[in-house]
Amino acid sequence: MRSESKKRSRSFQQSKPIEIIESQVLTVAKAVEDKLDEEIAALDRTVDDDDDLEALRERRLRQMKKMAERRSRWISIGHGEYSEIPEKEFFTAVKASDRVVCHFYRENWPCKVMDKHLNILAKQHIETRFLKIHAEKSPFLTEKLKIVVLPTLALIKNTKVDDYVVGFNQLGGTDEFTTEELEERLAKSEVIFFEGESSMIRTKPSATTKRNVRQSENANSSDSD
Repeated sequence: MRSESKKRSRSFQQSKPIEIIESQVLTVAKAVEDKLDEEIAALDRTVDDDDDLEALRERRLRQMKKMAERRSRWISIGHGEYSEIPEKEFFTAVKASDRVVCHFYRENWPCKVMDKHLNILAKQHIETRFLKIHAEKSPFLTEKLKIVVLPTLALIKNTKVDDYVVGFNQLGGTDEFTTEELEERLAKSEVIFFEGESSMIRTKPSATTKRNVRQSENANSSDSD
């Protein structure tokens, strides 16, 4: 009896992630359907010719279905969540997704602050995979990517590290930056994108200097490796 109980428990644990993914896919599909209904209603108000309206409907429907399929695939490979992976899974994850934000961290307050914001953004931007890797347990990667200051975000596009967010210097120099400020920083590197009105509209023009992790930063809100 005890053996059967353990089997049922394992079966439940295995089915739970599948149920979560299915629920997320259904949520996305419902959102796509609602958005499509809104756009068709808007077209009804602006287009008089039935043929033109039908063509627009079909074209937009194809676009929305394609986006829904992409979103379903993203969710199936871990998008929509902020998850920790071991060093050995890094390259597999990077190859599977076009855009990846990878947080190299250690157990300290600055990294926990970054965790809080990334957990929010992972749910808002399922087009991007959000990961975290324990720097001290990943000596090969930290050496290869020249990770010196923690926290460091490696911004990866098409399997290549394209940019870094090192410490908090690019986020106001303190741990009081907002999720929107981090979102705008990631959007500037095009590792995330916006649908509809972009919060980048709120960004004030400023000169930004791309920093490299080879450089050390003297920020009170970050630690050196």
